[in-house]
Amino acid sequence: MEYRRFNDKYVVRLQKGEELIESILKLAREENISLGRVSGLAAVDKVQISLYAADTKEYLIKELTGDMEIVSLEGNIAEKDGEAYLHLHGSVAHEENRVYGGHMHYARVSVTAELIVDVIDGKVDRQFDEATGANLWKFN
Repeated sequence: MEYRRFNDKYVVRLQKGEELIESILKLAREENISLGRVSGLAAVDKVQISLYAADTKEYLIKELTGDMEIVSLEGNIAEKDGEAYLHLHGSVAHEENRVYGGHMHYARVSVTAELIVDVIDGKVDRQFDEATGANLWKFN
């Protein structure tokens, strides 16, 4: 991972073999980013993406392999229990340009990833919500 900071923004490049989610969390820890917005695109060869089933409170994970492009990646960085917490959604173009989308659990870079992390001055925690089964923003 290489990155440069420009005021309140980080421009990040991941290389072949790096894992997207863990790399963003590493940046957040190293740079003490408590709150931010993530966007980007990438070429990947393995992803785990899901939809959240509200009735069962489970992620329905689909794993895809092969040549793919993350055509849209959006999410945020917050904190949960004092640690960086990442929430990412994305759209992945797979064979024949079929697009799959949802919550991103894993993405291995096959060529490169280009990300922008906008730092927000502040802090928002996440807390588990029993009713939904999700870790929701908690405003103190």
